[in-house]
Amino acid sequence: MLAFDKDATEVDLRYEVRQLSLLIQSVTDYAIYMLDQQGYVRSWNSGGERIKGYSQDEIIGQHFSKFYLPEDVEKGMPELGLEAARTHGKYEAEGWRLRKDGTRFRASIVIDPIWHDGQLIGYAKVTRDVTERFEANNRLIEAQKALVQSQKIEAIGKLTFGLAHDFNNLLTVVINSLDMIAVRPGADARTKELVDTAMRAADRGALLTRQLLSFARGQNLVAERHDLNELLARSMELYRRTCGPAVEFRVDLAPNLPPVFIDAAQFEASMMNLVANSRDAMPRGGTVTVSTCLVHRAESDSEDRSQDFVCVRVGDNGSGMSPEVAERATEPFFTTKDVGKGSGLGLSQVFGFAAQSGGFASIESQEQVGTVIQLCVPTAKD
Repeated sequence: MLAFDKDATEVDLRYEVRQLSLLIQSVTDYAIYMLDQQGYVRSWNSGGERIKGYSQDEIIGQHFSKFYLPEDVEKGMPELGLEAARTHGKYEAEGWRLRKDGTRFRASIVIDPIWHDGQLIGYAKVTRDVTERFEANNRLIEAQKALVQSQKIEAIGKLTFGLAHDFNNLLTVVINSLDMIAVRPGADARTKELVDTAMRAADRGALLTRQLLSFARGQNLVAERHDLNELLARSMELYRRTCGPAVEFRVDLAPNLPPVFIDAAQFEASMMNLVANSRDAMPRGGTVTVSTCLVHRAESDSEDRSQDFVCVRVGDNGSGMSPEVAERATEPFFTTKDVGKGSGLGLSQVFGFAAQSGGFASIESQEQVGTVIQLCVPTAKD
């Protein structure tokens, strides 16, 4: 009778082992496998093959560090995981792992030590692919940041609109008064010089006001057909004066450019911003170059969605920008200039104008080499 009971127990045990093996092999959402004391793979399930790409024959006998990124292996993270599991009874972590084909996935892992009669005989390791959850969470965080930023910009815009509107009214009075002083008979040269200086400052204030109003409520563009080279030629002397005597001003306009539909006033404001920024980047002098060209840009693989753009480039050999500064340069109110020397709206206005005109703008900059800003608008369709 005892022999019969023993045989029955062994049969039951073998049955339970088979059932457990079938259960583990049937799990495909989790990689469930056993490691020996040194971390070499001793068992493998179908979930491991699905998630990591290795068949049982390929991975049995391999060290589990094979799944880690090279930089994590150099840091000793596989060994640290086994040590933590052995010391604390369990190790849980999340990080990037490698599949057989070299692609990365986000893994949630658990390592449990396996003890028998007080001796460590290996580890049970469970891995789950949580890439979709990780990326969805990151998208949610980015969306929340964008919402907060949008709310901040909206609040700043409302405040800016009120201040800029009042400031614009004050400037109107100042400019009108300066005009009246300028035409009064008998004004000496010194008075005219002072009036001219004040008028330039007032014009600068008026430009800043337009930038603030544009930021606060968006600028309604009045697009008309123009030759970009002619618009530049019309204001070229103004750009030269803006550069000042210490800066060399060069022009390289491509001939026979097709016409564009743009708001001339906003384009000229954009050019003033770009030229002034280049000048400010060269306090000890340098060169500002304004050039134009025709650019063909494909918006997709389909040629039907390609477009020709007339581009104006304003380049300098000034201090340039670091990649971090260049990345933030178009943010409203972001500036690296000293207080009182920049509003942080110049490039924001340029990029906004380009986008509203159906075009685009770009920045190429390198520290101690210089900066090139490109403003492109689509050619007019007949």
